[in-house]
Amino acid sequence: MSDITAAPANAVSGIKLPGLGDIGAFFKRGDLALAVGVLTILVVLILPLPPLLLDFSLAISIIFSVLILMTALFIHTPLEFSAFPTVLLIATMMRLALNLASTRLILAHGHEGTDAAGHVIEAFGNFVMSGNFVIGIIVFTILIIVNFVVITKGSGRIAEVAARFHLDAMPGKQMAIDADLSAGLIDEKEARRRRQKLEDEGGFFGAMDGASKFVRGDAIAGLLVVFINVIGGMIIGIAQQGLSFADAAHSYTILTVGDGLVTQVPALIVSTAAGLLVSKAGVSGAADKALLKQLSGYPKALGMSGAVMLVMALLPGIPMIPFLALGSGASALAFIFDRRTRRTAAAEAKTTETAAKTAAADEPIATALKIDDLKVELGYALLPLVNAPDGSDRLTEQIKALRRSLAVEMGFVMPAVRILDNVQLDANAYVIKVKEVEAGSGKVWAGQFMVMDPAGGQVKLPGTHTTEPTFGLPATWIDGALKEEASMKGYTVVDAATVLSTHLTELLKSNMAELLSYGEVQKLLKELPKEQADLVKDLVPNLITVSGIQRVLQILLGERVSIRDLATILEGIADGIAGSRNPVTLTEHVRARLSRQLCAQYTSPGGYLPLIALSAKWEQAFAESLIGQGDERQLAMQPSRLSEFISLVRERFEEAAREGEAPVLVTSSNVRPFVRGIVERFRAQTPVLAQGEIHPRARLKTVSSI
Repeated sequence: MSDITAAPANAVSGIKLPGLGDIGAFFKRGDLALAVGVLTILVVLILPLPPLLLDFSLAISIIFSVLILMTALFIHTPLEFSAFPTVLLIATMMRLALNLASTRLILAHGHEGTDAAGHVIEAFGNFVMSGNFVIGIIVFTILIIVNFVVITKGSGRIAEVAARFHLDAMPGKQMAIDADLSAGLIDEKEARRRRQKLEDEGGFFGAMDGASKFVRGDAIAGLLVVFINVIGGMIIGIAQQGLSFADAAHSYTILTVGDGLVTQVPALIVSTAAGLLVSKAGVSGAADKALLKQLSGYPKALGMSGAVMLVMALLPGIPMIPFLALGSGASALAFIFDRRTRRTAAAEAKTTETAAKTAAADEPIATALKIDDLKVELGYALLPLVNAPDGSDRLTEQIKALRRSLAVEMGFVMPAVRILDNVQLDANAYVIKVKEVEAGSGKVWAGQFMVMDPAGGQVKLPGTHTTEPTFGLPATWIDGALKEEASMKGYTVVDAATVLSTHLTELLKSNMAELLSYGEVQKLLKELPKEQADLVKDLVPNLITVSGIQRVLQILLGERVSIRDLATILEGIADGIAGSRNPVTLTEHVRARLSRQLCAQYTSPGGYLPLIALSAKWEQAFAESLIGQGDERQLAMQPSRLSEFISLVRERFEEAAREGEAPVLVTSSNVRPFVRGIVERFRAQTPVLAQGEIHPRARLKTVSSI
């Protein structure tokens, strides 16, 4: 006797059918469900649908369109429904597929009765037509006109204009974001979010411009399908099925008009949703709250409307009750809204007054403690440098590039620059302040160009003769029409924004040590890689404080030495901390570690390091003038000897400059800090290197000696 095992319920003839769990898992995959739905729409375009399934599909189309309309009403901003163009395409394809399926049923079985294409189409046809197919055709035509001529055309035009204006304004908005970022009003994350929002808005309105064509085509297709169904159904019913003209007209007209209505009503709903969405571009909040707030914001308008209704109620022949009721209601609402507006205004005024008193009480402390590290004040004629009418803002772009280049070149993250206008300045003047103290000023002319002679002579062109604010060279401001002529003559031509940013660059390099705050040093130490961060743990706070590291970095920046190689600087501090904790002495150890960087920084284009050596006589003179021991050493040289030394330095470096060289002054390690302290008073940009700071592989060229 053979053993027979019962087959599982979901297995038939060796084929395993998917269970409920498998189906649930399938529908949890939204991408697969959407793909199956789109493929189903395409299949409906080819295969016939039974009337029952068609009724169910038409119900889905109606509820889908209502869902789209409600979503468009309740969203706060259009971007919350950014998928609307895709949804519109799917809804249009669904309606067209169902329209084709119903057309197939109408033409094939219309002679059997008005329920040949399902009960939904029959109900729509009978309800709207009221037994008269002429009424049905007229109502359907009006729906087509409303949808096609009014709603679709208007929303399409709004989408087109919104897309065009948004794309035209996008460069200016992006520059405004960059200006806020350069001024420090927003951080990089907020700037990135705003740029992404701009891109999303541009893509959305552009897609809406194209998506509105779907609705337009859908309306035209619906009109053509109705015409084809009526003519085709009459021909089939009379010629092939033997119906009389009256029976064929009754049956096929009800079916055709019902079919047209059941597809055009969802189309009208979706068109209304599209119109609400594109016309909501400048309105924030849900549609009901936004409209109620704006319509009730002017009670006088509502009161005047009520007065007009009351006057019309008194006219002869006009029914009094509806006009009187509406006029009284509008007047009552106007009174209520006016009283509410007055209360709200009084409450806001009281709140503002309280806030002003509180702010006035706190203002001295709040304003006295806040200091802008960098500030650029402009005269009113220079505002186009920041916010030009054409949307360009060269100054903010150059400041942004300057911050990046300084970070790469010097390892120093420049603080945000605050740009503001100052009506007390001359129209074309500007002032650059470091920590609220004026560090430099000048005059530039927006829209004009500064021309300088590379040889240092006066420019032979008509214009405003002046002095270049950064280096004090003779210059001339000319109109834009003379720019090409100046270039042809070999003059250096720069615009106003470049002049100002160059001045700002030089002032920054001169004040970097002062701008390197304690917080910035902490940030630099925290951003070190993990391997190098362990060195910081060994140094801080056991051997040196963060303030001590800050002082070493400030001394390096004061001599325009890059601190980007922070790991090597910390190694130099760790190497010298055992001998001395004096920042100046530690800096000398660090500079020896940075010998390769220092030599590369001052290497000439010819690949060699030009130098002016300090003679043994002056080395001995400086060594003998040092008093004190260890870290307490100071220079006590006679003023006459200092004056002689300064004159010699000036002569040698001017001779080298005439020969096209930019040399460094080389001294012994013991006297280098003191020699640098003298040189920086009259030649701040002249580098002074110790003999131990010259890399062994550097090619040297002795230009002169002192």
